Amino acid sequence: MRVLLVGAGGVGTAVTRIAARRPFFEAMVVADYDPARAEAAVSALDGDDRFTAERVDAADEAAVAGLLARHRCDVLLNATDPRFVMPLFGAARTAGATYVDMAMSLSRPHPERPYEECGVKLGDAQFAQADEWAKAGGLALVGMGVEPGLSDVFARYAADELFDEIEEIGIRDGANLTVEGLDFAPSFSIWTTIEECLNPPVVYEADRGWFTTAPFSEPEVFDFPEGIGPVECVNVEHEEVLLVPRWVEARRVTFKYGLGGEFIETLKTLHRLELDRTEPVTVKGAAGPVAVSPRDVVAACLPDPATLGERMHGKTCAGTWVRGVKDGAPREVYLYHVVDNQWSMTEYGSQAVVWQTAVNPVVALELLATGAWSGAGVLGPEAFPARPFLDLLTAYGSPWGMREQ
Repeated sequence: MRVLLVGAGGVGTAVTRIAARRPFFEAMVVADYDPARAEAAVSALDGDDRFTAERVDAADEAAVAGLLARHRCDVLLNATDPRFVMPLFGAARTAGATYVDMAMSLSRPHPERPYEECGVKLGDAQFAQADEWAKAGGLALVGMGVEPGLSDVFARYAADELFDEIEEIGIRDGANLTVEGLDFAPSFSIWTTIEECLNPPVVYEADRGWFTTAPFSEPEVFDFPEGIGPVECVNVEHEEVLLVPRWVEARRVTFKYGLGGEFIETLKTLHRLELDRTEPVTVKGAAGPVAVSPRDVVAACLPDPATLGERMHGKTCAGTWVRGVKDGAPREVYLYHVVDNQWSMTEYGSQAVVWQTAVNPVVALELLATGAWSGAGVLGPEAFPARPFLDLLTAYGSPWGMREQ
């Protein structure tokens, strides 16, 4: 397997550190708009000659397709933010490469009823091309991070091995991470966090289909394992709600994120001030007027999450809560994966949130390389058998857990 990794930020760099310990691939080209980031990711790998650095603009579909061809890469792994999903998705199709991402094409709220009806849903642009991919025998594995990704694998595992009927699948994400010396320091991309938290959350119900609610709706306190404890979680737009029902039968699917009151108020303030906007506004600059995106300015003013590891303490938990029936009796379980920041920093030099995101696409690449996973079309993680993934994740030294509720 020859891989083109596009994006050498926190997640992309963690991908290289995890993959460097595995023998399943022949080459990995690490490409970024900033060549210094790509070179830094490669130079940290102790001379592993399977890795090379390149510069590429992820928005330039032709340039990415050319890079795939030049390096004879048969897989494109997208580690950029969701703005670049469609050009990278298109470049992989043009080059005949397998495509893997960790976040799907962007949504657009319904123009008249944003908090009742879906407009353009996450992944709609990709699924619109599913027949084209399938007819060509190509594979696009979408939403293969931790959430979406591992959470979807848990849903498939629950359906296959733990339940006869599923009433509800709820993705629940929480942490007790703190960052020394900073009052507000998101542990993941603030651009992506704003996008998913301020868009109308999507809920799925079997007798209603997909519909939306108001941001931060239906608060609940969820008790997370391994010492994290109770965290208030709220509805957030996320890919699992759009993916799980396509392959797993359940009467209801939700995604709730443990944000905390202070974080929610900060996001609401950004929205009130229209600092969450992506459309450029004109501001004065030293050389004259400059057009800038307010959201890009917010991101530039905050520390890079990848650099916070040394100041972070605590654990992060991603998991899937499932309620249903097994052998005629009610059952309720929470399938989860916890990463301790001290462990991920000591073992890999990557903070917990980006490491937890990065390990899952590497596991998926290894399953594709060995043939344990295969398919054609635009497929989510639920379309593949769960057990090989969970076994290999454990073999990577990062076991998962299950709690009967």
